[in-house]
Amino acid sequence: MSGIDRREFLKAGAAGLLGLAAGEVGAAPEAPRVRRRVVLGRTGLEVPDVGFGSSRLAGDVDVVLHALARGITCFDTAESYTRGEAERTLGRALRGRRDEVVIATKTHCEAGTTREELMRNLDASLARLGTDHVEIYFNHAVNDPARLRNDEWKEFVARAKQQGKIRFTGMSGHGGRLVECLEIALAEDLFDVWLVAHNFGQDPAFHESFTRSFDFVATQPDLPRVLRAARAKGVGIVAMKTLRGAKLNDMRPYETGGATFAQAALRWVLASGLADALVVTMTSREQVDEYLGASGWTTAARGDAELLARYEALHGAEQCRYGCNACAGACPSGVSIPDALRARMYAEDYGDLELARSAWAEAGATGACLACTAKPCLGACPYGLPIGALATRAAERIG
Repeated sequence: MSGIDRREFLKAGAAGLLGLAAGEVGAAPEAPRVRRRVVLGRTGLEVPDVGFGSSRLAGDVDVVLHALARGITCFDTAESYTRGEAERTLGRALRGRRDEVVIATKTHCEAGTTREELMRNLDASLARLGTDHVEIYFNHAVNDPARLRNDEWKEFVARAKQQGKIRFTGMSGHGGRLVECLEIALAEDLFDVWLVAHNFGQDPAFHESFTRSFDFVATQPDLPRVLRAARAKGVGIVAMKTLRGAKLNDMRPYETGGATFAQAALRWVLASGLADALVVTMTSREQVDEYLGASGWTTAARGDAELLARYEALHGAEQCRYGCNACAGACPSGVSIPDALRARMYAEDYGDLELARSAWAEAGATGACLACTAKPCLGACPYGLPIGALATRAAERIG
């Protein structure tokens, strides 16, 4: 073999054949790692196309270090994630590696929040992260235009930038008024980066590809238009909620040839042309490696459409379409139905009751859904979601 070990040669050849059989997405001879880096809009920040989401991170330094070793250098967190433990864990894991990474964290700036409160929140996050600055500071989970009209945010940002505590600002959102808020942010050029819910379940073309025989009305046509306009203006776009509920184990029986549902869902986002990059919650070494199987892809792979359609057939009847907002005003008690359904997803699909309780509080649901007998939300969803039953299940699970 001219100096090449025969067994290694055969192993590499077998791995290559597996890759071809899976449509070039099967096992590779080398370890999974970041395959593509992108510039995040006008910020000039270079980030991996698949970033680390930390919404469930609590003390596991090893998974952060594993992600870093695989080439992931963008870490997304928030002051509220696992009650601040996500920031503390990242701070411990990235100590001595700060110059190698991009860190983004978040706070809630409400309509009445003051610049002093915002600065205290930022300083507390910096202390937990063990750093003197973050690259991106997000106004977290914006779903009310009034929050974008608070001039205290602008004054705070100017001061924080002057002090070197933040480099760029962002807005995150996934609620029923997402598009409305994004349009305001775009018209007034309020943020450098958007972190938005974006997945295959929101795409009318995806649904139409396998629902042509149904009387199906797409109610989410505006998000792609707004994202394209933002990218044209140099706003960096990062996608989240990419796994549409993340019922990963349910899909294992349908995954063949080394490709997984998660990889198909992430590839859909990267191939959409609407986001520079994505972040996805990673809770184990195995998840890091699986998700990085989508890195470097800018087109779909063979078999992706079938996996996504299968997932939708299994779970589409329980998943809210972020930004649809067709159910707005259906609850006379003022419950934000999309947030209530997001709480169900966190409780049942993620198994994360703490995150679910937070979303339930944002929904303003309290005990309204358990006490409700009239179910005025029935029929409010054009996709046919049984809102009343789903909200009741969430309330029972959350307690």
